[in-house]
Amino acid sequence: MKLVKNWKAIAARSHSMWSIYLGIIVLLVPDILYLLFSLDTSPRLWFVLGLGLLIYGAVGRVKDQGIDRDRLHSPAWIVLLVVLIGAGGAVWTGQRPAAPAPPPPVAAAPQDGAETLAYAVPLVSKWEGLRTVAYRDPVGIWTICYGETQGVTAGMVKTEMECAAMLSWRLLEFRAGLHRHLTSETLAGRLPPPRDAAYTSFAYNVGVPGAGGSTAVRRLNAGDIAGGCEALTWWNKAGGRVLRGLVARRTEERDLCRRGLT
Repeated sequence: MKLVKNWKAIAARSHSMWSIYLGIIVLLVPDILYLLFSLDTSPRLWFVLGLGLLIYGAVGRVKDQGIDRDRLHSPAWIVLLVVLIGAGGAVWTGQRPAAPAPPPPVAAAPQDGAETLAYAVPLVSKWEGLRTVAYRDPVGIWTICYGETQGVTAGMVKTEMECAAMLSWRLLEFRAGLHRHLTSETLAGRLPPPRDAAYTSFAYNVGVPGAGGSTAVRRLNAGDIAGGCEALTWWNKAGGRVLRGLVARRTEERDLCRRGLT
């Protein structure tokens, strides 16, 4: 491979090369923010920045830059602009998952639901987190306690005991709603408590209509248990964007769902 005579100057000073350098940074920053600060940022922000850098690099590539060893052709304001947009966008769109809450006490439940709650309550409480004052979730819905959204309004306050009782009974409601989408064969032989808890957690998070019509449920009803468990992981978006917290939650639901499979 033969390099151009002034390749060092081009690598250090050209528009096209700087668009590549900045593009690599834009590619890595979202994962670094999540790993270091648990900050889940919008992929759309980084897509727009990356696309802008591609356009900038393409224009810079065809423009006659007259590269020499003494002049930086990619002005510093390009780097500054990328940094400002990236940092501002990360702060504006970033979402931190709620801190894991200790499992609340499980409310008394009918015998057929008690074993499922023993798995579902710790799982859901861990990922939803406990907030006793109403707040807006990442997509703007008023939420309280362990991810409860029904009837929640601004300024609502609950005690920890009220939240614990609400979670247990709401999980039973979602479980019953999801069971209406399951066949008698599935209910009789494909739904041990751990798998029942995984699907209940899934329904609690995405809603009974969404869960009931999902590929995960269709596969389970068809006898493809492993395939149904895997399909739980497909539901990893909120507000049109992939959230790493949801990816991790779905992975745990899948693993619980697969318990007992060879």
